[in-house]
Amino acid sequence: MTASPAFVSDVVSSDQLVVRAVVSALLGRYRGQPRVHTDSDLGVFLRWCNDQDLNLLTACRVDVERYVRWLQEVRRYQPSTVSRRLSVVVGFYRVCVIDAILEQSPADYVRRPTVPAESPTLGLGHLQFEALITAARQSINPNDFAVIALLGLLDLRIFEGLRCQRRRPQ
Repeated sequence: MTASPAFVSDVVSSDQLVVRAVVSALLGRYRGQPRVHTDSDLGVFLRWCNDQDLNLLTACRVDVERYVRWLQEVRRYQPSTVSRRLSVVVGFYRVCVIDAILEQSPADYVRRPTVPAESPTLGLGHLQFEALITAARQSINPNDFAVIALLGLLDLRIFEGLRCQRRRPQ
Protein backbone atom coordinates (compact mmCIF):
# COMPACT_ATOMS: atom_id res chain seq x y z
CA MET A 1 0.00 0.00 0.00
CA THR A 2 1.45 3.34 -1.01
CA ALA A 3 0.88 6.61 0.72
CA SER A 4 -1.06 9.21 -1.19
CA PRO A 5 1.02 12.12 -2.45
CA ALA A 6 0.86 15.30 -0.38
CA PHE A 7 -0.76 18.13 -2.23
CA VAL A 8 0.77 21.58 -2.02
CA SER A 9 -2.47 22.97 -0.55
CA ASP A 10 -2.37 20.34 2.22
CA VAL A 11 1.09 21.40 3.38
CA VAL A 12 0.95 23.93 6.17
CA SER A 13 3.97 26.17 6.67
CA SER A 14 5.44 26.75 10.10
CA ASP A 15 4.40 30.43 9.86
CA GLN A 16 0.79 29.36 9.32
CA LEU A 17 0.96 27.11 12.38
CA VAL A 18 2.36 29.97 14.46
CA VAL A 19 -0.39 32.33 13.22
CA ARG A 20 -3.04 29.73 14.08
CA ALA A 21 -1.59 29.39 17.58
CA VAL A 22 -1.57 33.18 18.07
CA VAL A 23 -5.16 33.46 16.83
CA SER A 24 -6.20 30.71 19.25
CA ALA A 25 -4.37 32.43 22.12
CA LEU A 26 -6.00 35.76 21.31
CA LEU A 27 -9.51 34.33 20.98
CA GLY A 28 -8.99 32.33 24.18
CA ARG A 29 -9.04 35.63 26.09
CA TYR A 30 -12.68 36.25 25.14
CA ARG A 31 -16.06 34.56 25.62
CA GLY A 32 -19.50 34.98 24.11
CA GLN A 33 -20.22 37.89 21.78
CA PRO A 34 -16.87 39.66 22.31
CA ARG A 35 -15.17 36.49 21.08
CA VAL A 36 -17.42 36.35 18.00
CA HIS A 37 -16.71 40.02 17.18
CA THR A 38 -12.97 39.64 17.78
CA ASP A 39 -12.92 36.58 15.53
CA SER A 40 -14.78 38.51 12.82
CA ASP A 41 -12.53 41.58 13.07
CA LEU A 42 -9.39 39.46 13.04
CA GLY A 43 -10.73 37.54 10.02
CA VAL A 44 -11.00 40.80 8.08
CA PHE A 45 -7.36 41.60 8.86
CA LEU A 46 -6.18 38.10 7.96
CA ARG A 47 -8.05 38.19 4.63
CA TRP A 48 -6.65 41.65 3.87
CA CYS A 49 -3.11 40.41 4.56
CA ASN A 50 -3.74 37.38 2.35
CA ASP A 51 -5.03 39.60 -0.48
CA GLN A 52 -1.91 41.78 -0.14
CA ASP A 53 0.39 38.70 -0.08
CA LEU A 54 1.60 39.97 3.26
CA ASN A 55 3.17 37.65 5.84
CA LEU A 56 1.68 38.55 9.22
CA LEU A 57 4.91 37.78 11.03
CA THR A 58 7.05 40.06 8.84
CA ALA A 59 4.60 42.96 8.61
CA CYS A 60 5.80 46.40 9.65
CA ARG A 61 4.09 49.54 10.92
CA VAL A 62 3.51 50.84 7.39
CA ASP A 63 1.54 47.68 6.54
CA VAL A 64 -0.75 48.13 9.54
CA GLU A 65 -1.23 51.79 8.60
CA ARG A 66 -2.16 50.73 5.05
CA TYR A 67 -4.78 48.41 6.57
CA VAL A 68 -6.21 51.30 8.60
CA ARG A 69 -6.34 53.51 5.48
CA TRP A 70 -8.06 50.67 3.59
CA LEU A 71 -10.71 50.45 6.32
CA GLN A 72 -11.23 54.22 6.16
CA GLU A 73 -11.00 54.94 2.45
CA VAL A 74 -12.07 51.75 0.68
CA ARG A 75 -14.47 50.19 3.17
CA ARG A 76 -15.57 53.64 4.46
CA TYR A 77 -16.00 52.50 8.06
CA GLN A 78 -16.79 54.96 10.83
CA PRO A 79 -13.88 55.97 13.11
CA SER A 80 -15.28 53.86 15.97
CA THR A 81 -15.31 50.73 13.77
CA VAL A 82 -11.79 51.40 12.48
CA SER A 83 -10.57 51.92 16.05
CA ARG A 84 -12.20 48.67 17.23
CA ARG A 85 -10.73 46.67 14.35
CA LEU A 86 -7.31 48.21 14.94
CA SER A 87 -7.58 47.21 18.61
CA VAL A 88 -7.95 43.59 17.53
CA VAL A 89 -4.84 43.86 15.33
CA VAL A 90 -2.94 45.45 18.23
CA GLY A 91 -4.07 42.56 20.44
CA PHE A 92 -2.91 40.02 17.86
CA TYR A 93 0.58 41.51 17.72
CA ARG A 94 0.66 41.95 21.52
CA VAL A 95 0.17 38.17 21.87
CA CYS A 96 3.01 37.68 19.37
CA VAL A 97 5.30 39.80 21.57
CA ILE A 98 4.13 38.15 24.81
CA ASP A 99 4.80 34.69 23.35
CA ALA A 100 8.24 35.81 22.05
CA ILE A 101 7.29 35.26 18.41
CA LEU A 102 8.11 38.88 17.57
CA GLU A 103 10.48 41.24 19.36
CA GLN A 104 8.28 44.26 18.77
CA SER A 105 4.73 44.82 17.58
CA PRO A 106 4.34 46.55 14.21
CA ALA A 107 1.06 48.01 15.52
CA ASP A 108 2.60 49.77 18.52
CA TYR A 109 2.75 53.29 17.11
CA VAL A 110 -0.11 53.22 14.64
CA ARG A 111 -2.41 56.17 15.29
CA ARG A 112 -6.04 55.44 15.97
CA PRO A 113 -8.71 57.57 14.35
CA THR A 114 -10.34 60.17 16.56
CA VAL A 115 -13.63 58.86 17.89
CA PRO A 116 -16.12 61.47 19.11
CA ALA A 117 -17.11 61.15 22.76
CA GLU A 118 -20.82 61.27 21.90
CA SER A 119 -22.43 58.92 19.43
CA PRO A 120 -23.74 60.57 16.25
CA THR A 121 -26.62 58.07 16.23
CA LEU A 122 -29.93 59.66 17.13
CA GLY A 123 -32.27 57.11 18.63
CA LEU A 124 -32.55 53.41 18.02
CA GLY A 125 -32.07 51.61 14.74
CA HIS A 126 -34.87 49.52 13.25
CA LEU A 127 -33.55 46.21 14.62
CA GLN A 128 -32.79 47.70 18.02
CA PHE A 129 -36.33 49.04 18.34
CA GLU A 130 -37.74 45.69 17.20
CA ALA A 131 -35.77 43.91 19.94
CA LEU A 132 -36.91 46.46 22.53
CA ILE A 133 -40.57 46.19 21.62
CA THR A 134 -40.37 42.38 21.63
CA ALA A 135 -38.89 42.45 25.13
CA ALA A 136 -41.60 44.88 26.26
CA ARG A 137 -44.31 42.63 24.80
CA GLN A 138 -42.99 39.70 26.85
CA SER A 139 -42.91 41.75 30.07
CA ILE A 140 -45.36 40.83 32.85
CA ASN A 141 -46.30 44.51 33.15
CA PRO A 142 -48.69 45.42 30.27
CA ASN A 143 -47.73 49.09 30.62
CA ASP A 144 -44.19 48.35 29.41
CA PHE A 145 -45.40 47.47 25.93
CA ALA A 146 -47.69 50.52 25.80
CA VAL A 147 -44.93 52.94 26.81
CA ILE A 148 -42.37 51.50 24.38
CA ALA A 149 -44.91 51.42 21.52
CA LEU A 150 -45.83 55.07 22.12
CA LEU A 151 -42.22 56.15 22.35
CA GLY A 152 -41.48 54.37 19.09
CA LEU A 153 -44.54 55.67 17.25
CA LEU A 154 -43.88 59.25 18.36
CA ASP A 155 -40.15 58.87 17.63
CA LEU A 156 -39.27 59.97 21.15
CA ARG A 157 -36.27 59.04 23.20
CA ILE A 158 -36.78 57.94 26.80
CA PHE A 159 -35.49 61.27 28.11
CA GLU A 160 -37.98 63.19 25.97
CA GLY A 161 -40.79 60.89 27.09
CA LEU A 162 -39.96 61.48 30.74
CA ARG A 163 -39.81 65.23 30.18
CA CYS A 164 -43.32 65.16 28.66
CA GLN A 165 -44.57 63.10 31.60
CA ARG A 166 -43.26 65.67 34.11
CA ARG A 167 -45.11 68.50 32.36
CA ARG A 168 -48.55 66.92 32.80
CA PRO A 169 -50.84 68.95 35.07
CA GLN A 170 -51.71 67.20 38.28
